[in-house]
Amino acid sequence: MNTSALRAALQHAAVAEAPQAPVYSPLRALGRRTLTPFDLVGQSMSTMAPATCMVYTALWMSFGAGVAGLCAIVAATAVMALVALCIRQFTVRLAASGSLYSFVAHGLGKRATLTAGAALLVGYLAVSISVLSNAGADLSAVARSFGLPAIPGVAVCAGIAVVVALVAIRGVRFATRLILVVEVCTIVVILALLVRTPEPLAPDLTMSTAPFGLLAFLAMQTVLNLAGFESAAFFGPEARRPLRTVTRTVLVTPVLVGALYIVAGWAGMTGHAGTLLNAYFGGTASGASPLLVLVVEIGVCSSWIASTLGFAQAGSRLLYSMSLERIIPVALQRVHPRWRTPYAAVTAFAAITFLGTLWHEPGHTPGSYDAVTEVTLLLGYVLVACAALRFLHRIGEHTARTRIVGLAAVPAGGGLLALASVDAVRSGAWTYLTWCAALAISGIVWHAALRRYRPHSLDSIGVFDSVETADLLPGAASLRVDAGGRPVLTRPGR
Repeated sequence: MNTSALRAALQHAAVAEAPQAPVYSPLRALGRRTLTPFDLVGQSMSTMAPATCMVYTALWMSFGAGVAGLCAIVAATAVMALVALCIRQFTVRLAASGSLYSFVAHGLGKRATLTAGAALLVGYLAVSISVLSNAGADLSAVARSFGLPAIPGVAVCAGIAVVVALVAIRGVRFATRLILVVEVCTIVVILALLVRTPEPLAPDLTMSTAPFGLLAFLAMQTVLNLAGFESAAFFGPEARRPLRTVTRTVLVTPVLVGALYIVAGWAGMTGHAGTLLNAYFGGTASGASPLLVLVVEIGVCSSWIASTLGFAQAGSRLLYSMSLERIIPVALQRVHPRWRTPYAAVTAFAAITFLGTLWHEPGHTPGSYDAVTEVTLLLGYVLVACAALRFLHRIGEHTARTRIVGLAAVPAGGGLLALASVDAVRSGAWTYLTWCAALAISGIVWHAALRRYRPHSLDSIGVFDSVETADLLPGAASLRVDAGGRPVLTRPGR
């Protein structure tokens, strides 16, 4: 290391004049470089709600899916791992509060970007509505277990939504660390119950009919259960060393949680999950002890609530990014001056989620609602895989491995969508198919509306964190803003 050059640079920095017009990152209002890897893992785990999804995976595998069903879960996990590798191509280069939406903007056109944004926003809201609705139902059940008076489900959901919004506004670090502790403790309890002696299921446990076959259903549900693993990318501007820590979180969490789902699937297939499933779905009527039922209900309820909080934090960053680009109302870009959180976006996301629970019926078996949510999120993942291929080709940084990963992820995700659609046609699930068509043209319609009423917003799509004047050693270089509004590094004095 040339210490003399470093010493000279430091001496020059000590006497250099402060820049007259400092350049700031467009995302600096969120508070840069504060979140640790621990916080990012907590955020990613919360949106996946692994403890709760393990329970449902074990339930579905208990209905005769066999080894083929377990292979479907493994295959879906592998597809999501490929998607994670595609997302990595962006996270090692960009830190953006818009996550996949912002990444697609740097690989595909504006219409595809808006389609990805619509898919991500609707998908996150749909999952958030589902988890809040189920959290309200489970919390009511826990309250009854303690002998408390019955409270209407609407009131419980409203109370949870208010608490979630307040915690999310209070700050990410507190929320994510609380989430991680809750999820880890619940996962330990669930795993302990999944390896108990095999026990037959209660005779009244059933599963509703899905819009497609059982194997496609298991694969699509695994995608839904892993949805949100990329939510750590929403906090890139707020993370320390984001290009490294966000990338590691995005790569590790889907594989780790996918392994938990595989274990849960095995337990359901072999009957080892009987104790857990009877306690949660059958209650004391199934013969389970009251203490076991209470522990399981509290654990699953905690996971539901943690997931609601995780989606509120991630979804609010997406709304904030879109508002900053002026493709949605600019009022949503307001940030709390002390806690540096987008409080307007958090409030809006939590409010919409609560309104959705007014017609969402909580239940223990999925239907068309989950089906359309799954296709919405999977479309976003396919688009980001396509964007990674185009992005690396444009900047000339493709390798044999990146091409193989991209060329595997795109047809794998697209093939899963096609398989689910064919099964839906066979079963006459026209709601599902209509939703697919509407989602496919959403970007075109949104683009046309923006071009007519707010054309300048189209040029600003794809905002990401950038270097600031304060990040540079004084006197070593300077920043200026070019005609396109982007910071450009120049030599001193220019």
